[in-house]
Amino acid sequence: MRLIPKEAETLWTLFTGPVVWALHFLVCYVAAAVYCAKASEIAFSFGMLRFTLSIVTVVALLAILGAAWLAWRQWGFGSGDPPHDEPTREDRLLFQGFATLLLSGLSFVAVIFVSVPLLFIEACAR
Repeated sequence: MRLIPKEAETLWTLFTGPVVWALHFLVCYVAAAVYCAKASEIAFSFGMLRFTLSIVTVVALLAILGAAWLAWRQWGFGSGDPPHDEPTREDRLLFQGFATLLLSGLSFVAVIFVSVPLLFIEACAR
C-alpha cells in the first residue's frame, strides 16, 4: 500500500491550496487580534506569537507544495500542453492537474502575503 497514491483522481486536491490558505489566514489574523486585545493578560510575548505563526506559515507552505506536487504528477509532469478541452477522461485529469497546480501557486503566494506583516509588526499599537 502506498502512502501517496499513484494518481490523485479527486477534487479534494483542487481545493487543498485555497483551503490551506484560508485556514492560515484565519489562524494568523485571529491569533494576532486576540493577542493584541488581551496582551496584558497573556503570559507570552509578541515574539513568541510571531515564532508560532512562522511555524504555522511553514506548515501551510509545505501542505500547498505537497498539493502542487500531486497536481504536477497528475498533469503528467508538464508533458501535456493546455487546453485540455476534449471530452475524454485523460483530458479531464490533465485539466484538473493543471488547474490544481495553478491554484496551488496562487495559494502559495497568498500565504506569503498573509505572513509578510509578521516581519514588520513589532508589537500591537495602543
